[in-house]
Amino acid sequence: MEDIVYGVLFFGGATAVLLAFSPIGRALADRIRHRGGQAEPDPAAQEELMRLRADVAELQERMDFAERMLAQRKEPGRLPAEQ
Repeated sequence: MEDIVYGVLFFGGATAVLLAFSPIGRALADRIRHRGGQAEPDPAAQEELMRLRADVAELQERMDFAERMLAQRKEPGRLPAEQ
């Protein structure tokens, strides 16, 4: 039984050491240290984001205008209120 435990510990430890020195292990270590987690923003992506925000703002304005126009419209077929 002890032989199995020693074998698992040996091969598990060897695998952990090999993983630690591999590029994947280095990337994991950098991520844990928070060094490699933040990438520089892409200027093209930032420009696209700003354009999309402007488009959304324009669509919101158009929707508000359409709602105001529909609210002002008189409904045909309604009888005038009696006074």
